[in-house]
Amino acid sequence: MELKKTIALMGNPNVGKSTVFNALTGMKQHTGNWAGKTVETATGYFKSNSTTYEMTDLPGTYSLFTHSAEESVARDFLCFENSDKTVVVCSASCLERSLILALQCMEIKNDIIICVNLLDEAERMGYKIDLEKLSEILNVRVVGTVARNKKSLSNLIKNLNYKDTKSDFKIEYPKIIENAIKIIETTLENFDFNINKRFLSLRILEQNRSFLEKVKLQNGKSVMEISEIKASLSEALDYLKKEGLYENRISDFIASAVVKMAEITASEVISKTKSQYSKRTETADKILTHKFSGFGIMLLGLCLVFWITIYGANYLSNGLSFLFSYIEKFLESFFDFIKLPNLIKDIIIDGAFKVTSWVVSVMLPPMAIFFPLFTFLEDIGYLPRIAYNLDEPFNRCKSCGKQALTMCMGFGCNAAGVTGCRIIDSKRDRILAIITNSLVPCNGRFPAIIAIISMFLVTLGGFFGSLLEAFILTLVIMLSVAFTLISTKILSATLFKGTPSAFTLEMPPYRKPQILKILVRSLLDRTAFVLGRAVTVAVPAGIIIWLFANVKIGDLSLLAHISAFLDPVASLLGLDGVILLAFILGLPANEIVIPIIIMGYLSASSLTDLPSLNIMKDIFIQNGWTIKTAINFIIFCLFHWPCSTTLMTIKKETGSLKLAVFSALLPTLIGVLLCFFINLIF
Repeated sequence: MELKKTIALMGNPNVGKSTVFNALTGMKQHTGNWAGKTVETATGYFKSNSTTYEMTDLPGTYSLFTHSAEESVARDFLCFENSDKTVVVCSASCLERSLILALQCMEIKNDIIICVNLLDEAERMGYKIDLEKLSEILNVRVVGTVARNKKSLSNLIKNLNYKDTKSDFKIEYPKIIENAIKIIETTLENFDFNINKRFLSLRILEQNRSFLEKVKLQNGKSVMEISEIKASLSEALDYLKKEGLYENRISDFIASAVVKMAEITASEVISKTKSQYSKRTETADKILTHKFSGFGIMLLGLCLVFWITIYGANYLSNGLSFLFSYIEKFLESFFDFIKLPNLIKDIIIDGAFKVTSWVVSVMLPPMAIFFPLFTFLEDIGYLPRIAYNLDEPFNRCKSCGKQALTMCMGFGCNAAGVTGCRIIDSKRDRILAIITNSLVPCNGRFPAIIAIISMFLVTLGGFFGSLLEAFILTLVIMLSVAFTLISTKILSATLFKGTPSAFTLEMPPYRKPQILKILVRSLLDRTAFVLGRAVTVAVPAGIIIWLFANVKIGDLSLLAHISAFLDPVASLLGLDGVILLAFILGLPANEIVIPIIIMGYLSASSLTDLPSLNIMKDIFIQNGWTIKTAINFIIFCLFHWPCSTTLMTIKKETGSLKLAVFSALLPTLIGVLLCFFINLIF
């Protein structure tokens, strides 16, 4: 018969846990939110001989002290789900830190396997780990792996089939804590709780009520509803008080004991020699995280990324435009051949196809270049250094330094940046990060900003022209970051007063980039996702825009009537009614703003051709665009309401419609004030 086993996969962030999971389960996985929480867990399946394994990849966490939703989910899974084995992935290059989580898991479960991953990195850094001695000290199975090499996982799979006896390993707490545990644990022996009683005694001693409410007897009574247990807690607290340890310090004593045990264990199994790799890492960190050189390199790197994106995107855009012009001719011939009515043909070609093809030809090239470059910086370990550099500015704004990470996510997609705010523990800091995330331009706004910079703000061509474009785009991005910091500072001092939460920012080692995986991850996971969403919106939007442009009331189209109505308001912002209407109709996706503007200006028919930058510039100038219009367009594109997907994500993450509305009003107010001020200057 085929056996079925469930495996829980634990580990710190950046220890290769997901690499282990993906290598074992391949494409046989699905992801979903943990019940009642906005925290994702992934489940996958794999086979070995006659056994089928169901593996759950729990969120990466540094401990089980439950300071965050991720820690709570990981702890609750171990406590209340009946897994056959628990694999704790540890980093060989930072074993001491990883053992903190492993030791806590061992307090809950007896079926632990410690997987020491990244052995190749540890070797380069001059670390040698005695795996046999580690197994002997902890009395658990220990396997070494290099998860990038799938063959190294065979020993881990082999150990999953072994049945382990109960480990007698215990974390050594201070004597007074051990005595207090004994008082509570003796009482717990009288009750049938399906959880490790020593671990439960510790949580009772800490009075972790959110967890204790979940631990119940068969009759539904929770732990702290039982009078005998409450009495034992009171006795234990009285004892500790007599010994000079008060309630507010109990958790600190428990946590410090775990950390000390991890330090002692790691020191006994690790031998280290100074390597050239360590010296190079230290030198690189001194330069990349220095308060002067760190920011300079960060800005130069950002400028370089934008230059490569702009320079390469120009060639790809022209190629795609050429391709789509041939497809358009083919569609026209095909529709004529099948005798499709002219109205339907015009709606499909002049509406849906032309708008969609414009979105693809303008959006795809910068995404196909920007996302791999961004993923490359993430893969080599530079993004955490950027977050480290930005940590102090955000703390000065009375916000959590993790907001720097979520802001970086927002450059790819504001909705993804909002979701990424889950990593922030404090509710106040999380809301601040969510509200201000849309102040940085997402990938849907980048192509429009780049196009306007190219047409109106840069007169040079070739290499130096693209270099100047990259420099101006970098200044635009710096403006968005500046207003993110200013807005955070003002909000934290007014509507969201409070103390920013502390956090641990890990500096992962520099790693050799995996080019093929970078391309697959960035092009398929990120580019395809964002482009797919844009195309899904562009097709119906193209039809609606065509109808607005061709349905007439009197001598003017519906689009012209609405544009004329908005014109007085738009003129105060240095724009016109067509531009303002385009931003309003572009709510589903920012990518369709410029196609709507072009359709508005050519409202007599449709897009006459897939517009190159020169054709677009001519259309804009003929409709009154100047340098002032271009600057105000860039400002309003940078600061206006986020797309509908982002707004829905904000509503889902915060559970508040008011915060979603406020998140739309904040950037819009900034954009309106800046445009009005620039208009006055001109």
